[in-house]
Amino acid sequence: MQQNVQIIDSLYKAFSTGDIPTVLGLMDPQIQWNEAESNSLADGNPYNGPDAILEGVFERLGANHDYFGLQDVKTHNMSNNMVLATLRYDAKVKATGKAYNAQAAHLWTLNEDAKIIAFQQYVDTKKLADAEK
Repeated sequence: MQQNVQIIDSLYKAFSTGDIPTVLGLMDPQIQWNEAESNSLADGNPYNGPDAILEGVFERLGANHDYFGLQDVKTHNMSNNMVLATLRYDAKVKATGKAYNAQAAHLWTLNEDAKIIAFQQYVDTKKLADAEK
């Protein structure tokens, strides 16, 4: 179980340095990724597979933000091969020039081969929407 936390910790470290190939490499080819309901990126839910996540989530985040960072990431071991991460998004929307700092939680599920098979985002979607207007 601790191995799952270490995998998710390594994912956040890779994301923070822009190492997206490592992030995607931790995912199972059949991963199902869901953005929080009412998040503008939820229009593609569920994103199936790393390529869909890269194009539908990561590339859009990069294109839409002057910066997008994760702060105060804390990972918590859960039962059933799940890991909960609590964190904050620190970002600035290009189109509006508005910055936001939003509370978020990520629920990760891994398989027996230590690959990520599911992701569910929970976030303060009002803060994100207000920054996009």
